[in-house]
Amino acid sequence: MNYIRQLNAAFEKFYFDERLNPTHISLYMALFHEWNSSRFADEFFVNRRDLMRVAKIGSKSTYHRCVTDLDNWGYLGYFPSNNPFKGSKIKMIVIDTDKGQDDQDYDPKLEHLAEHYCPTRRPVLRQHHPNNGQVQNLKRPMSGQALVSTINNNKQLKHKKHPNNQEDVLNFFKNKSFNSDHAREFFEYYQDRNWETSDGMAVRDWRALAIYWMDNIELMNIKKQVKKNDGSQIQDNLRTTKKKNYGQPL
Repeated sequence: MNYIRQLNAAFEKFYFDERLNPTHISLYMALFHEWNSSRFADEFFVNRRDLMRVAKIGSKSTYHRCVTDLDNWGYLGYFPSNNPFKGSKIKMIVIDTDKGQDDQDYDPKLEHLAEHYCPTRRPVLRQHHPNNGQVQNLKRPMSGQALVSTINNNKQLKHKKHPNNQEDVLNFFKNKSFNSDHAREFFEYYQDRNWETSDGMAVRDWRALAIYWMDNIELMNIKKQVKKNDGSQIQDNLRTTKKKNYGQPL
């Protein structure tokens, strides 16, 4: 699949689709970036929190509405996950393009910018920057395939499957403002299971899995707080005293 042709076809479809608003387009571009990071896999898993941050969506309901709309309107396939520790699955739809178009329309600057699309202040987790002065080869391949850097790519993917040690997990949870007890619980849980999910699949990205673990912790804390508040209200309503002042007006 040609990166630029797919992107141009998407922009053309945006132009004629009156149903879209800027949030739909922003979310689609964030998903397109994740698709490129997964080397244009047929299907890939996404992290809702990261997508909302990239697309600048502040509401979960807005996110779910937009991704469902994109699914219904034929831009992608959305397969929500019922597992809080496993991301939802996305299948990007290849929009019909003019396969007979000549390569003379190729713009290397546009392809380079689009390929490295990333919003400001968002850490690029999948991009490796060598510190030995080596320059990545960004020449366009003869086949017309979209550019995806392969330098140390296998090493990077292997590193992300599971942490090197417990200290990596502790630091990651600390940076997300979670205490070390939650980090140890997460590490020991998956370490005992050889870093496999509940359905027996090998963990592909432990950081994404840890974020879903944190989301679940926050959800449980909210439920506990609501239950505690409801219990306190019931106790207040039932509280009585033996010392009564019959002179106090009703």
